[in-house]
Amino acid sequence: MANEVTIPLLPCASIDEVAEFYVMLGFTVTYRQYRPNAYLSVRREEINLHFFGIPGYEAEQSYSSCLIQVEDPGELYEAFAHGMRAVYGQVLVTGIPRMTRPRRDGFLFVDPGGNWIRVVPAVREREATRNGLSRALTNAVTLAGSHGAERQALKILEGALVREVHASEEERASALEFREELLERLNLHR
Repeated sequence: MANEVTIPLLPCASIDEVAEFYVMLGFTVTYRQYRPNAYLSVRREEINLHFFGIPGYEAEQSYSSCLIQVEDPGELYEAFAHGMRAVYGQVLVTGIPRMTRPRRDGFLFVDPGGNWIRVVPAVREREATRNGLSRALTNAVTLAGSHGAERQALKILEGALVREVHASEEERASALEFREELLERLNLHR
C-alpha cells in the first residue's frame, strides 16, 4: 500500500470557534456542517485536521491530542505566531488557546477545543547523543505541555541547570529560555 492518509478527528464544543482559530493560524476551512452533526475540516498545505462538535464539551477536560510532523517546526511556529499576534496582539502562552515557544523538538499548541497539537520535526535526533540537560529540557517541556505540570517542570529544569555544568552554551540557552517561559506561565518572574 502507498500514499495512505490518516486524518485525526478531534472533539470541540464549537466548530465556529475552532474554525476562527485555525483560520488565524493560516488554515483554510475545507468543509463545515451544522446538521445533523457539527463537523469541520481545515487544511494548511498537507496538514488536515477534522473536528466534531459535542454540545457541552469542556475544553479544560480534554485528553485529545494529535502529532504533526513537519520538516521545520520553527517555520510553522513563526507563521502561527504571526497569526496569533495579529489577532491577540501576542502569542498566548497560558490558558486555552495557547502555544509554547519552539524548541529543537518542536512546539505544542492547544486549540479552543482543548486539543493538544504537537508539531515535531519529521526526523528526530538520536536519544543517545543527548546529555542530561537536553533530556531534562525534553522532560520539562513534556511535563509542562502535556500535563500542565509547570511547577514540576521548573523543578526538574532548575536542578539540571545546576548539575549539568558541562552542557553546551546552546543547550544552556535553550534551557534558560524555557525556564523563563515557565516562570512567566507561573507568574513567578524573578
